[in-house]
Amino acid sequence: PFKPLDHPTPSGDLMIGRGIYSFLQQQGHRVTTPSRLRSRWIYWKPHCLLQARLEQRRIIRQLQIDPVDLWLSYHCYYKAPDILGPRICAQTHIPYVIVQPSYGTRVSRNWKTRPGFRLNRQALLSADALITDRSRDYTNLQRLVSPDRLHRIKPGLDLTLFSCPQHGSRSLRSSWQPGTIPVILSAAMFRADVKTRSLIRLLKSCGRIRKAGHDFLLVLVGDGPERPRLKALADKLLKDRVVFVGRVAREQMAQYYCAADIFAFPGINESLGMVFLEAQACGLPVVACDNGGIPEVVRSGITGLLTPLDDEPAFDCALIKLLQEPETRKTMGRAAAQYVQDAHNLQTNYLQLEHILHQTAAAAQ
Repeated sequence: PFKPLDHPTPSGDLMIGRGIYSFLQQQGHRVTTPSRLRSRWIYWKPHCLLQARLEQRRIIRQLQIDPVDLWLSYHCYYKAPDILGPRICAQTHIPYVIVQPSYGTRVSRNWKTRPGFRLNRQALLSADALITDRSRDYTNLQRLVSPDRLHRIKPGLDLTLFSCPQHGSRSLRSSWQPGTIPVILSAAMFRADVKTRSLIRLLKSCGRIRKAGHDFLLVLVGDGPERPRLKALADKLLKDRVVFVGRVAREQMAQYYCAADIFAFPGINESLGMVFLEAQACGLPVVACDNGGIPEVVRSGITGLLTPLDDEPAFDCALIKLLQEPETRKTMGRAAAQYVQDAHNLQTNYLQLEHILHQTAAAAQ
């Protein structure tokens, strides 16, 4: 409902969705995409609601000709409710599963979001199974649906994409010319939201610790409309101690992680943050804020350092600690790679997902 799997704008949710799709294909399942309809704020777009109704009719006719065993919707919430799945599955008697649903009653009090809350609630109540990767969502969903329909699976990372290609990483690091000083890496879209707020906080933190006499090189991966603003701030605070490398394909990100010493990104209001898993898989300790879904993917004190969201001095101190203690960096980095291997291996975790889908489909036969 939120965006098609081939949408050009990268995001953690999109990466998880693509990972699920690819895994099911690799397991031998026939996976099809019946519609590219986006439902973001669709309840305030009458022409899109008409399009949705036409899509429902078209898909029902298609499924009568070419039936399937199960309908899976990925990532729906009040802004982008699933308005296709419930009605189509009810009319075709196909089992209905939602992966990464979200539910909260606060948005029901606002007239702007109340329609989305109701549509999303309707979808959640009609689903045969709900599968989430966040403990907060799992807790909230327990207030709405029975435990036998609710499952939690930790997010999975394709570890074949995130190992350290030493030769390429050494060459990349040499191109930044850091000499013997540590390299701090951060990666995010430069868009006008909490991503840029996090990057601004990181730049200001690096500016303070640089002024205090700590030497390092900050490498920023990403691009977007906020680049000029971020570049101006970086030039003012860090001068020659910052490198903007632009947007990097996800398939090449491992080289960048492995060329650095620390991964730092505050992650203000971050729902989960796949970059934290990617960085840890490549052996980088993490410095981030203890908020949102970050504590679910970073083990504070073991694979990284998480600081209170509103405590900027604590964030500075965490960076300084890892800059000054190379052995701590290495120990945490090794623990980080092992943690992702043990707890967030896509191949292992999504076998649980496949099992739930099998059970749901079999129960409907």
